[in-house]
Amino acid sequence: MIHEIANQIVQSIGEIGYFGIFALMFLESSFFPFPSEVVMIPAGYLAFKGEMNLYLAVLAGIGGSLAGALFNYYLALSVGRKFLIRYGKYIFLKEESLNKLETFFAKHGEVSTFNGRLLPGIRQYISLPAGLSRMNVAKFSLYTALGAGIWVVVLVLLGYFLGSNEEMVSKYLSTATIIALTGVVFISIFYIVREKRKRELYK
Repeated sequence: MIHEIANQIVQSIGEIGYFGIFALMFLESSFFPFPSEVVMIPAGYLAFKGEMNLYLAVLAGIGGSLAGALFNYYLALSVGRKFLIRYGKYIFLKEESLNKLETFFAKHGEVSTFNGRLLPGIRQYISLPAGLSRMNVAKFSLYTALGAGIWVVVLVLLGYFLGSNEEMVSKYLSTATIIALTGVVFISIFYIVREKRKRELYK
């Protein structure tokens, strides 16, 4: 049963092509809770079979993720916090969740737009506090593309090297998530120490 579902997903990704990958990753990165694993791992497997170009699949995934993040960024920038609190429930965003995102953003600074892309449950919405705070859009795009790029590459390579073995993919996806979270911790520590030293330097 699982094998049949996996085959159906792979076939669907193959049919929608690179634009489909872009569109689905746009949704995953904006407000629709669509799992990126369902898109990028099959794309990697199709690249392994020679039915897709590995680099184009990665670029489509990163491009879609960045476009979705920019959508959220400009949405927050345009409508403001009160609007998001009032109507956020229609895009699966509660006031409590927005408060937590703002706290996370305030605590970790602009680099959180990089870290947040690697954290399940946060990656879709970390763009909102960035937009509300009017973060520099060029810096936002760079951090977002880097963070999304790491995750997309991890998923595509899982599909590429592990093929259609669902059990192995599941096992190594958990490992990849742990590695990504560990990386987030070290990057955050480095950023906090650097900012602290900057403040002490300019006192």
